[in-house]
Amino acid sequence: MGRDKGRESAEVSGMADYWYSTDKKALLARLRRIEGQVRGLQRMVEGDEYCIDILTQISAADKALKAVAVSLLEGHISHCVMEAGNDAEAAAAKVKEASDAIARLVRS
Repeated sequence: MGRDKGRESAEVSGMADYWYSTDKKALLARLRRIEGQVRGLQRMVEGDEYCIDILTQISAADKALKAVAVSLLEGHISHCVMEAGNDAEAAAAKVKEASDAIARLVRS
């Protein structure tokens, strides 16, 4: 729903080439750090750590995920939306995608 043909064909072939491809290594490194934070949270619960300390770490992991989300959103706007710039219908669809993503982030 709301996906463009280029995106669908890239997904089918398994060879998507999105704007963040050049930053994929850094993006994956950030996500691995967050994964480590979440594993640390599991260890804290298993080790019966103080609840406030666990909540503090949850907040840090949440903040880190939101930073990744904002980075991806900024990239979407500066690349995907801008690339669709001369095609009003395509640009409107990309702006709608960004708006929906922002709404999901704000609600979380």
